[in-house]
Amino acid sequence: MNSLLISPAARRFRLVGILTVIAVYLLILVGGIVRSTGSGMGCPDWPKCFGSWVPPTEASQLPANYKEIYTAQRVAKNQKLARTLQRMGFAQVAGSIFAHPTQYIETDFNPVKTWIEYVNRLLGALIGVFVFLTVVFALPYWRRERTIFWLACASFLLTGVQGYLGSLVVSTNLLPVMVTVHMALALVIVALLLYAVDRAQSRIENRAQLSPNYIEENSAQYYLKKPSAGLQWSIWAALLLTFWQIMLGTQVREQVDIVSAAAGYLGREGWVEKLGSVFSIHRTVSALVLLLNVYVGYELWQLRKPRMRQLVMATLGIIGLEILAGIVLASYALPASVQPVHLTLATVLFGVQFLTLLAVARGRKTQETVASSDASRHVVA
Repeated sequence: MNSLLISPAARRFRLVGILTVIAVYLLILVGGIVRSTGSGMGCPDWPKCFGSWVPPTEASQLPANYKEIYTAQRVAKNQKLARTLQRMGFAQVAGSIFAHPTQYIETDFNPVKTWIEYVNRLLGALIGVFVFLTVVFALPYWRRERTIFWLACASFLLTGVQGYLGSLVVSTNLLPVMVTVHMALALVIVALLLYAVDRAQSRIENRAQLSPNYIEENSAQYYLKKPSAGLQWSIWAALLLTFWQIMLGTQVREQVDIVSAAAGYLGREGWVEKLGSVFSIHRTVSALVLLLNVYVGYELWQLRKPRMRQLVMATLGIIGLEILAGIVLASYALPASVQPVHLTLATVLFGVQFLTLLAVARGRKTQETVASSDASRHVVA
């Protein structure tokens, strides 16, 4: 690709977009660390932490009845949330808020856990700034490619929603349904950002590849083997299966919290055996993820295109690491250091699969355009 074809505005947008995606993945990693260290309620309120923008470092800095204070605040907020959900028709979810066993339990102050959660929030705020910058740098696309601009705007709006959901995760004391929705929305934001950056890149590539000289010199490559519609649907299936697997993983994590609390956080080596059916389903789905992606990888490899082969190698490499992390978790009593790695690898896999889907869809469209242009040239000749 001739670097001269890339305008300064496009360069800036791509750079900010890529940095934003990296930051989101870093936040997912830190969020995994928060969960694995039990720091999710390190700050009992939101957006402040113990009523301050800078968290305390000692219990002596808090009022003697801080537990009662923050429990009352949380319950009042949850009652308002439950009433809103009931009016919207989500009576079951509203009821589950107060059925959650830890609803009225306040976590003891722990400075390490408080600051782990606070760093997580600071990184979340930084990502909000990054996503806003993607909107700013997407403004030049308003006239040329409005889809890119709207993708950036959607990412920014959903990041705001994600922040609000984060406050609900805290107020409901890590209610499972809130944690799951929070994770699902993070993946949607990743997909939107990747789509915006990829579309900006494809716009540059299409401008070069659809020029008459390029078609004349390179049209033969488009007839090697065209990605089929069936392959595209297979990639969709692999992507959705990974999404479901991540959602199952959040449920496994919730089950780990329940089992560990019931055991008084002792006898860690026996926790895996008590995780129940959700863990068995999660492990079974991992085998399906591997098999489906091996099939998709084989089909993509036959296209003999460097970009496709790079994505195949990245996908299978990540799956290999993900399976290894899963084996370590199951065999060595769920080590806390591996849990956030396991989660982050799964979300990176989702991102790579999404890029593969975009590449195949773009490849099919480009081939059809080039073939049509080539046929028109022959008719004129």
